[in-house]
Amino acid sequence: MGAVSPQQIWNKDMLFLSQPCEYAGDHLDCTELDYAQYIDPKYLRRMSRILKMGMAAGAIALHEAGVKIPNGIITGTGYGCLEDTEIFLRKMIELGEQALNPTPFIQSTHNTIGSQIALLLSCQGYNQTYSQEGFSFESALLDAMMELKENPDQILLTGGVDEITSASHEIQMRFDIFRKASTSNFDLFNRSSRGTLHGEGAFYFALSGNKGNETYASIDSISTFYNPGYEELVAGIHTFIQSASLAPEDLDLILIGKCGDADLDHWTENISKQSFGSAPVGLFKHLSGEFPTASAFALWLGARIIQTQQVPRVVLNESTRPLRNVLIYNPYFRHYHSLILLRAC
Repeated sequence: MGAVSPQQIWNKDMLFLSQPCEYAGDHLDCTELDYAQYIDPKYLRRMSRILKMGMAAGAIALHEAGVKIPNGIITGTGYGCLEDTEIFLRKMIELGEQALNPTPFIQSTHNTIGSQIALLLSCQGYNQTYSQEGFSFESALLDAMMELKENPDQILLTGGVDEITSASHEIQMRFDIFRKASTSNFDLFNRSSRGTLHGEGAFYFALSGNKGNETYASIDSISTFYNPGYEELVAGIHTFIQSASLAPEDLDLILIGKCGDADLDHWTENISKQSFGSAPVGLFKHLSGEFPTASAFALWLGARIIQTQQVPRVVLNESTRPLRNVLIYNPYFRHYHSLILLRAC
């Protein structure tokens, strides 16, 4: 796995989220790393920030898996390359739609991230990008799972990437979905208020249909629900758990995407109590912020928890049971709900 997020989870010298980063404001920016370790410096100067983030995350994942060139690259992104989109639109206005530089337009498309990784790796295999807002990463993951079911010997680099820019953040602030007052991410769930904290990140996973020496966990199943009613969602979660031959008490940890918005979290808490009973519940969006592909951060977190058999205190105060079945439940502004079940191999 490879990740660039608001937390320094790419730093191998730090214990697993032992020193979580605190932010004060209305958004969480990614902690930058030395991209020159993973990308040729002569290419770096022409890359936007989201490309650097995505390519670094992909390089880390392939290095951990011991793979030079994957059989395919599948990416999910809610908003794509916003920085280059803004540059192109501004120039179009400033220059009256005359003599425009085509490079920002070419690099503004959603599939730029996966394409650039493929170009640098000389990967000529299957390459696909999904942009279904809150289901973007889940769609990429489902595609990878279907591909691997047909040919389990493949290695597919699969990820979710989204970025914050000043303009995009300002526009989204108009929808009253983010906190207007400065808030510490550590106090996100302690202060009842409207809105959440904006987030971003890049996460890639080297997926295979076969277990290898570097395998952390197995993705058992995925399910998505768009704009469901309360009873429909409860029934869907019950069916999902039952189809995995599990009961709620068999779940060793539930990673729930509560976002800090009082109204949304009240709904999520009711769903959780009715669906998961007394299973241990951990939270993660105070570490990543809210964005369309935040479930990719949750997948990274869940897999690392299974690998290390440790739950960071910043996620859950205490966990004493073996961690074999981890369920991720991620609601994205009530309309998008996804479930991802991880199992220990």
